[in-house]
Amino acid sequence: MARAHEHLRTADYVRLLAFRIGLRRFLRWSEHQAASVGLTSAQHQLLLAIRGHPDPRGPSVGELASYLCTRHHSAVQLIDRAEQLGLVSRNREDDQDRRVVRLTLTGAGEEKLNLLSASHLEELRRLAPLVDALVEPTGTTVAGGPAGSDPF
Repeated sequence: MARAHEHLRTADYVRLLAFRIGLRRFLRWSEHQAASVGLTSAQHQLLLAIRGHPDPRGPSVGELASYLCTRHHSAVQLIDRAEQLGLVSRNREDDQDRRVVRLTLTGAGEEKLNLLSASHLEELRRLAPLVDALVEPTGTTVAGGPAGSDPF
């Protein structure tokens, strides 16, 4: 059985490089956007993770840590700082488990997130061709797997 990397072509590496460059530029741009409204990139991601959580009660600290790809105690420190800034609030009223702390955005947190979200969605629409470039017209990813599979 041949290894997947044996089928990679120079064009695959070129597309992967273009994607990585575009991703890094997007993240840098996003950091500047967050700073323009007085947030760090991590605070922006925290607000988005809270607002984007499907449960109307808000995410738990553990769920936030998972969303942010960080450890529980690191998430708690980020939440503490955001709470001090008046961006988030803790809610201990979980019907299933009283030990669970759920988080919601305050009006100020919602306002800052709203300021950032429209421009981020616009930028993502602008970058859509970059993402589309990872999929060849044949419907396979650059790594040779079926479209929709994770090439990384």
